[in-house]
Amino acid sequence: MDSPTVLRRRLGSELRRLRERTGRQAKAVADELGFSATKVSRIESGQTTLKESDVRAMLELYGVSDPAELHQFISLTRRSTQRGWWHDYGDTLPDWFQTYVGLEADASRIRTYESELVPGLFQTAGYAREIFRTMQREQNDEQVIERRVKLRLQRQEITRSPAPLTVHSVLSEAVLRRPVGGAEVMKDQVNHLIEAAQRANITIQVLPFSAGAHAAMSTNFRILSFSEVPGEIAYSEAVTSGLYIEKQSDISWHEQVFNQLTSLAMTPEESVPWMQKLVTEGYRT
Repeated sequence: MDSPTVLRRRLGSELRRLRERTGRQAKAVADELGFSATKVSRIESGQTTLKESDVRAMLELYGVSDPAELHQFISLTRRSTQRGWWHDYGDTLPDWFQTYVGLEADASRIRTYESELVPGLFQTAGYAREIFRTMQREQNDEQVIERRVKLRLQRQEITRSPAPLTVHSVLSEAVLRRPVGGAEVMKDQVNHLIEAAQRANITIQVLPFSAGAHAAMSTNFRILSFSEVPGEIAYSEAVTSGLYIEKQSDISWHEQVFNQLTSLAMTPEESVPWMQKLVTEGYRT
């Protein structure tokens, strides 16, 4: 079943198509309906929960009067307001990241580059727990940390479902060298990556220090692709916010950078034995 996030994107895409069919600019729609231009933009990009009254007003403006088509739009609107499973973790999950978790849940493919951190979809409980303890603003609350760990592990189920998410991940060597939580935690984490790399839907490449300079040295990013919704999204994360990029020229640039990284990195066949050797020789207790 589609998540509310992907349903909002689908609905927003359809509303944008209808607007463009009438030849209207987004600002003109905002002026006619008494919306802000930002509100129209957020509706069309699926970044906000839609009110049924707003959708009806937009459909009327766009000349949609067929009862069957109206019913389809209103049904989609109502479904898009339902809560995703991750909302149960709202007390530990920032609002800006809830959008990403919803997109991730309905992605068909994710390409990711990480320079410092094992991607959340591959983190072990021990590694995630250490990350949360380090990054938490307030005094450590073990109950909150454990809920965050539980959420992180639950997110990983999409890589093991009957129609699993495809993930292609390029990891800087620094990700695997940094001793998060100590030697035993890192051994367990790297072994977990090695096991994940054996699955048909997972590709892991290590980008060695010897590769030298590359185009992603100042950033980490993920490119999400969807089977049910047109277009892709590039996502990058700061300490307290996430950036969602949908402009096609920017997506193309991220794809070019990712392709460069995959060509500079060890092949998947080279990366696994490299990680195996790291587990045997690289960590000291």
